[in-house]
Order: sequence, then structure tokens, then C-alpha cells
Amino acid sequence: MMARFKVLTRHLAVLVIASMAMLGGTGLIGAAVAQTPAAPKKVLLVTTTLGFRHDSIATAEQVITALGKDAGGFDVEVASIQPPKGGAATPAYVEAVRDLLAAKMNPAALRGYDAVVFANTTGELPLPDRDAFIRWIRDGGAFIGIHSASDTLHGYAPYREMLGAEFETHHEQVTIDALNADPAHPATRHLGATWDLEGRKEEIYLFKHYRRAELHELVVLDKHPNTRAPGHFGLSWCREFGKGRVFYTALGHNDDVWRQQGFQRHVLGGMRWAMRTDGAAQ
Repeated sequence: MMARFKVLTRHLAVLVIASMAMLGGTGLIGAAVAQTPAAPKKVLLVTTTLGFRHDSIATAEQVITALGKDAGGFDVEVASIQPPKGGAATPAYVEAVRDLLAAKMNPAALRGYDAVVFANTTGELPLPDRDAFIRWIRDGGAFIGIHSASDTLHGYAPYREMLGAEFETHHEQVTIDALNADPAHPATRHLGATWDLEGRKEEIYLFKHYRRAELHELVVLDKHPNTRAPGHFGLSWCREFGKGRVFYTALGHNDDVWRQQGFQRHVLGGMRWAMRTDGAAQ
């Protein structure tokens, strides 16, 4: 009797599994077993400034938002306040910046983002908790710095140490023949051995506190951008930072650079790498 019961139970199990397989593509069972698409990553794009304000900021906001929507798999929330006419940082403007960053970058708010982008920020931004921001990156957040992100928070050493360098100066805009230091990286694999920004001039930063030994260089110059004297000058790099990732590019001063497909793919690849959404970049 017991043997017959076991046989019947085994047959019933087979029938149930077969029925689930037949219904797997439709109905409630299909809904239960189907994989749901991954939710888009959440990106906070900060373009507020308390120093020089780049004319290309509006284009940067448009480009990064479009990249997320069209190709990147991430949603972008912009944190930006237009300064008063004339560019003077009035007390009311500084207070508005403080309130905005307090709302968007407090420790609890940061937990709602996968990445924070500083695009052409400048000055001593009044972050609500600078130490908590650095911890957020170290604990697994993604930070993407573009152009004058390195001309930001000069008075806070942990920020420049996380970023890997600090803006020192620049001279007149020039054309460049930059070297692709890692043709396999998502931020540079679309480039050839050299990158000339389509022959357009760009403002090229020179850095101090450049922590080359800690960085994975992506784009470099082998000569001074202005004097052409031989040397080594970083333009873009990335790094692991605790459990988090950091990507930086010094390019992006000029509006027409932002509109170049090559630069947009550079930024998108760096963002994907930092957020770990590029399968080849893990």
C-alpha cells in the first residue's frame, strides 16, 4: 500500500511540474516566475556653484539627463540654482544653495541615490555633512566628477583625497592629442589610441596633489598642454574607493565638447563603470 502511495505521489508531482512549465509564459504562474526588469539607478546631478559658473552647465544638465533616459538606464535628478545676474554670490543665493544641498545631500537623502555627479561645480559648497558624503561613497556609492569638480571644496582635504587630485591652474585653451591609457575601459574603449576632441580647443586643467599611484588613468597627455614640454598630465581617471567607485574627467569646459558624441560616450561609460552597470567593467 505504501509503495503504491509513493508511486501516485511521484506521478502527481510530475503532473504539477509539467503544468507549471506549460503555463509559465502566461497568467499568474508566469507572472510569478518571470524576471522583473531592474529598476533604473537613481543619480543626483549637482551643478550648483559658489565660484566661477561655466556657460556649459545647462548643456551638461541636458546631456546627462538624456544619456540616462536614452542609453544609460538611470534617472537623473538635478540639484541646481541659477545665480543672480552678474554672478555675484549674494547672501540670499548662498542660503538658497545651502537649503538645496541640505535637502538633497543629507545622509538620509543620499541613501536614495546610487550615484552623485558633480558637473562643473565650483567653490566651497555648503554640504550638510561633508564627512557623511565621503562615507557614503566609501560604503558603496558612485561619485562622478566632471571638469571643475576638482575646483570644488578646496578647503576639505578628504574630498580631494577621494577625487585623486585638486585643480591648480589652467592657461589658454588649446587643441590636444590625448593618449588613451586604457582602451578596454567603458569610458575610453570607443576611442582610438589618441583623442583630439575633433580638433576643437578645450581648457586643460593642471593639478596639484595628484595621487597618481592610487588612480587608474584613462586619458593622459605626454606633454604640457600649452608649452608642449614633455611630461605626464592626467585628464581622466577612475578608482576604487572603499566599496565605492570614483570616475573623473577634467574635460567639459566648453559647450561644444559636451555636444560631441565621443565626449558623451566617455561620460556615460564612466558613469556606468562607477555604478557597476556595465557588465564588462566589473
